[in-house]
Amino acid sequence: MVTGHRVVLPLRLFLVLLFGVLVVFQVLSLPGQFAHMARENPDLAHLRWPATAVTVFWLLCVQVVIVAIWRLLTLVKRDRIFSEASLVWVDVIVGAIAAAWLALAGVFLFVGFSAHDPGLPLVLFLLLIGVTVLGLLMLVMRALLRQATTLRTDMDAVI
Repeated sequence: MVTGHRVVLPLRLFLVLLFGVLVVFQVLSLPGQFAHMARENPDLAHLRWPATAVTVFWLLCVQVVIVAIWRLLTLVKRDRIFSEASLVWVDVIVGAIAAAWLALAGVFLFVGFSAHDPGLPLVLFLLLIGVTVLGLLMLVMRALLRQATTLRTDMDAVI
C-alpha cells in the first residue's frame, strides 16, 4: 500500500496537466482548427460546428473521467477505496465512457455512410472498438471493486 500512496501525488500532477491541456484544446485549438478547415474546404464548412461540438464533448467526457479518478485517489489516500463511495465514482467513469461511446458510434455511422474512402471510417472503427474495450474493462473493474468492498465489509464486521 506504501507504493500506492507514492504514486498518488505524481498521478495527480499528471491529471492536472492533462486536464489543463484538454481545456486548451477545447477553448483554443479545436474551434480554430475546424474554422480553418471550413475556410480551406468550403465543401465541409457545414461540419464546422457539429465537429467542434462532438470533439469538445469527447474532451469533456475525458475531463469527467479525470475528476472521477481524482476522487478515487482521494479515497485511496484515506484508505477508503473499498467503500460504497468509490462505486459512485466508478459509475461516473462508466457513464462518461458510455456517453463518449454513443457519440463516437453516431459519428462512425455518419462518416461510414458518407465517406468516399475507407480511411476515416476504419480509424473511427478502431476507436469505437478501443472505447468499447475500455468500457467493458471498467465494468469488470467495477464488479471486482464491489466484490472487494463486500469482503472488506464482512471482515470489518467480524473484527
